[in-house]
Amino acid sequence: MTHVSRFLAWILLAALIFATLAPIGLRPVSGAPVGLERFGAFAVLGFLFASGYPRRRWEVLALVTLAGAGLEVLQMLEATRHGRMSDGLVKIAGGGFGVTAAMVLSRVSARAGAAVGRP
Repeated sequence: MTHVSRFLAWILLAALIFATLAPIGLRPVSGAPVGLERFGAFAVLGFLFASGYPRRRWEVLALVTLAGAGLEVLQMLEATRHGRMSDGLVKIAGGGFGVTAAMVLSRVSARAGAAVGRP
């Protein structure tokens, strides 16, 4: 399962880079509030990376944090986009939430497995 999570995490990161840095006309629109889109996308990203690299949670947290902040800074290079600290903080919070959710799920799953006699 970690290989699938890793693959999906890298694909999602590439998609987020495109969606964040492409001209505004190419940005996908879901109809959800933009803050929720940002938070959700980075929560899924953090969850996938943390699930794919379970022994590298701090590195994953750093990667997701740097991606959120870095993409906001890089948006300043695109004329139709704008980078905002508040948007970056929403992305970072979403990524942290996703990493935390993966850690909690991993621990709950390990305890459930131990309770039924699985390693």
